[in-house]
Amino acid sequence: MKFYIATDHAGIDLKDYTVELLKEKGHEVIDLGPFSKDRVDYPDYAVKVSKAVLGDASAQGILICGSGIGMSMAANRHTGIRAALCHDAYTAMVARGHNDANILCFGERIVGKGVAESILDSWIASSFDGGRHCGRVDKIEAINA
Repeated sequence: MKFYIATDHAGIDLKDYTVELLKEKGHEVIDLGPFSKDRVDYPDYAVKVSKAVLGDASAQGILICGSGIGMSMAANRHTGIRAALCHDAYTAMVARGHNDANILCFGERIVGKGVAESILDSWIASSFDGGRHCGRVDKIEAINA
């Protein structure tokens, strides 16, 4: 699986861990930064990952900040992005299965490395269930409010 990943200054340690973990598991990872703990604005990095995922339909995105909330809000401003804030393996599985989520968000201040790994494993093992969920995802995509 191919992943585009980014963070802000509050998630850099977990981003670096996630990049290495995914590579060890055999996945392709494109790290869009940042590469230091200097203060940055999370919307800038949410835009980078969202545009990358929209331009590469075979890829998934990962966004990390302190809580994951800001990143998910910023990413979901893009038509075609379904960013899911996940706190455990179950929410990751449901986000992929029911909502066809294409960007995973989590917070370094919320989840530790072990939980992050279980979230990633669940995300990777899951796929869109289709069926009754297709119409709902179509309705999400049709929202232009």
